[in-house]
Amino acid sequence: MGIASLVLGIVSLVCGFFLAGFQWVGAIVGLIGIILGALGRKNPEKKGVSTAGLVCSIIGFVLCIILYIACVACVSSLASTRYW
Repeated sequence: MGIASLVLGIVSLVCGFFLAGFQWVGAIVGLIGIILGALGRKNPEKKGVSTAGLVCSIIGFVLCIILYIACVACVSSLASTRYW
């Protein structure tokens, strides 16, 4: 579960930084990575990988949510200015 959490955290970070418009996908993937990372920390042998996955997933989730809100705010402000 720790490796899956790490992979999902990295995917969440990539969706947040590079794929404009796919922040909602990154948020969902990051949330799943958080759950898997928390479950994976129960195994003492893979606690380090699970912690790294948990941290990456949390950062990716928060980043995706913030960027999604910023994109929605930009689009709504452009829609209200009548430049279209």
